[in-house]
Amino acid sequence: MAEITPMMKQYLEIKEQNKDSILFFRLGDFYEMFNEDAQLASRELDLTLTTRDRGKAAEDQTPMCGIPYHSSDAYIARLIAKGYKVAICEQTEDPALAKGLVKRDIIRVITPGTVIDSACLDDRRGNFLCGIFLDGQNAGAAFCDMTTGHTHVTAFSGDDRAEHLYNELSRFSPAEAVLSAGAYDNGELVEYLRDKLSCAVERGENRFELKACEKAIRAQFGEERFASLPRNNPAASLALGALLSYLHETQKTDLSYIKDLEYYEQGRFMELDLSARRNLELTETIRAKEKRGSLLWVLDKTKTAMGARNLRAWLTRPLRDVAAIERRLGAVEALTKNTVAREELILSLSGISDMERLIGRIAYGTAGGRDFASLRNSIERITEVKAQLAAFTTGRLHELDNELDTLADVAQSIRDTLVDEPPFSVREGGFIRKGFNAEVDRLHEILSGGKGLLADIETREKEKTGIRTLKIGYNKVFGYYIEVSNSFKDLVPDTYIRKQTLVNGERYITEELKNLEQEILTAGDRDKALEFEIFTALRESVTAESVRIQRAAGLIAELDTLCSLASVAVNNNYCRPSVDDSGVIEIHDGRHPVVERVLKDALFVPNDTYMGEREDRAAIITGPNMAGKSTYMRQVALITLMAQIGSFVPAKSARIGVVDRIFTRIGASDDLAGGQSTFMVEMTEVSEILHQATPRSLLILDEIGRGTSTFDGMSIARAVLEFCADPKKLGAKTLFATHYHELTELEGILPGVKNYSISIKKRGDELIFLRKIVPGGADRSYGIEVAKLAGLPNEVVRRANVILKELEQGGAYQAKPREETEQVSLDAIGEAEVLAAIRRAQPDTMSPIEAMQLLYELKQKLS
Repeated sequence: MAEITPMMKQYLEIKEQNKDSILFFRLGDFYEMFNEDAQLASRELDLTLTTRDRGKAAEDQTPMCGIPYHSSDAYIARLIAKGYKVAICEQTEDPALAKGLVKRDIIRVITPGTVIDSACLDDRRGNFLCGIFLDGQNAGAAFCDMTTGHTHVTAFSGDDRAEHLYNELSRFSPAEAVLSAGAYDNGELVEYLRDKLSCAVERGENRFELKACEKAIRAQFGEERFASLPRNNPAASLALGALLSYLHETQKTDLSYIKDLEYYEQGRFMELDLSARRNLELTETIRAKEKRGSLLWVLDKTKTAMGARNLRAWLTRPLRDVAAIERRLGAVEALTKNTVAREELILSLSGISDMERLIGRIAYGTAGGRDFASLRNSIERITEVKAQLAAFTTGRLHELDNELDTLADVAQSIRDTLVDEPPFSVREGGFIRKGFNAEVDRLHEILSGGKGLLADIETREKEKTGIRTLKIGYNKVFGYYIEVSNSFKDLVPDTYIRKQTLVNGERYITEELKNLEQEILTAGDRDKALEFEIFTALRESVTAESVRIQRAAGLIAELDTLCSLASVAVNNNYCRPSVDDSGVIEIHDGRHPVVERVLKDALFVPNDTYMGEREDRAAIITGPNMAGKSTYMRQVALITLMAQIGSFVPAKSARIGVVDRIFTRIGASDDLAGGQSTFMVEMTEVSEILHQATPRSLLILDEIGRGTSTFDGMSIARAVLEFCADPKKLGAKTLFATHYHELTELEGILPGVKNYSISIKKRGDELIFLRKIVPGGADRSYGIEVAKLAGLPNEVVRRANVILKELEQGGAYQAKPREETEQVSLDAIGEAEVLAAIRRAQPDTMSPIEAMQLLYELKQKLS
């Protein structure tokens, strides 16, 4: 076996310490990978796999592949997206000064939760690393977005601690989680993180030591922020301390910019479980997983990435404090009423870059000159923002004006130091502004005007010596020299030093020329080093102001969010809701905010809602499928949620009594992988709702019990409804859609229960959905009519009507032989095709000739 080279020995030693990461090993201008890492990277990144020969034997062939270091971001992004870690190993000394092998070490480990490169991230959503502590008494969760420095922590205790923990995880949807031993051993939690949230999981039980965690928190956030954490529940400190431990171990750099810590207690925000978030399609659609078609899609008219992330945070954390909600609503109302100021504000916000992530990259040390220029441009627009805010003299907008720091000194420092458009790399020089540093200016003059200096010397020497043929030249052997023809050799002064004799003359050097040569030859390197030194000092000075910059960025994000909500309110005809603690939800002419935006050829039919704290707590909603029951129930939930984030709502008027939670049970699919049927999934979700809901909750229950036999399903549905409506048991506001018309009898039996139905109209055999919610139960389901609308063959529809009549008359269907005339015929198929063609036809846009042609085609189909 061939002997391992010193370089490979160095590689293997570093790899041994980073077994769980793909090691990017810097060799010259490339990051190289070897052995298993090379095989994995070759497969995942479509790279060519080669070998490094150490001998002739097969075992001496080392698999390897590499990528250029300057274009590594895209490759790293692909690996991170697949859930891998990447350890970056760089040279830690100048190769020119190294004696023997250049020293190398890990400078950073990039993981799904610690990535800060823009190529790996969506700039309109946060990227969170999470610390999770769970034991028999307590649960704690800490979330940090390294790109912005925002950190959040909360803790729970009691039997429902795990449930609250799950809800917080669904709220932040972290990219990576560090788990305590108790959390990691909880298979359900690990499965939830990996399968439901696509979160990378890291076991870190050694990080959850209370004294070490508390010390880390004090060092990172200071005594005042540490004191805000609960003393009676150590889970908060343990989760946060472990998160910090993981950050410092992987990042190996100063993280002093992470100063923004928010501790919040249970009850500050409306809680939503993962099922509610998905069913209500808050940030993405259920089927396509796209933003388009979600509530966020409707509300997001933000002009900055910071504002977009802030709006998403508001949407996932609706408030429960009436005063806080009213402050937001007041700001949105002020913006809706002052059109000119609002539009000017939006215009001034449009040019602001992502200041939060810019200062994060600057503090982290990965920012270039263009990042500084972008930060400067953004800061310079704050003055214009404040000028527009001056139009608002009261409320939250006035507070924003007072609190918003113009950061003029930071912008001035960057402007004085850097040119307006710096080059991409800060290692190549050419980005320090003229006049900032005298030595840099002198070096720039040498670099740009070296030929001019030589020409000046040449002219001066001609005048001083009288040698008119004197000229200055350059070659690689002697460097710069003075050449004199033989006819003027007698005029050469004694200070000239002869270096070379030619056929036609002599070549000389002077002390001044050698000194200038040295200056010219070394000016480039000295300039690059000096400019980078100045750049580093600028980076440190701007980083020292990171708290101010983060604060200003947060205020800009809030203002952008408020402007977005105001624009949507004006453009979509929303109203300001009245929000209180009354427990009443009263909506007049409410609309579904998403459905009304996607309807193209029809107007949305608005509906009223009244749900009191005592009366009308539960609404039984009956009517055919496709009539709009689910849309109506979702719109009530979305209007309630929108009001509690401080948004105007799609209605003529609305009064919203704050709810603590929204639960949804809408639709289900078989969990085949988990071995659960539709009915089992449904019952599991209903069980969780009934255990977790409170009288202040809003429940959206659709078709409970439909996954089993009729009598079983109806029995379960009635029992669930009775439990939800009874104030002695739960007494929560409940919207209950069902096809079990027998349940409508409860209106006269259970207090607080009201019947509603979707209004429909029959015109012959045709069924028209009016989409209007009216008091009273539906008299039947109209299932066969809906089946006909869906395009079932006429023969099947006729047969279904026969069977239905037999069931209605005799109470049970008796199977009978089919009559010959009942068999499916070509006529039935033809009729179905004709009906489908008629439905597709657009009479209003057809010409007489096109109408005649259609009639001819229909007759052909029937014959």
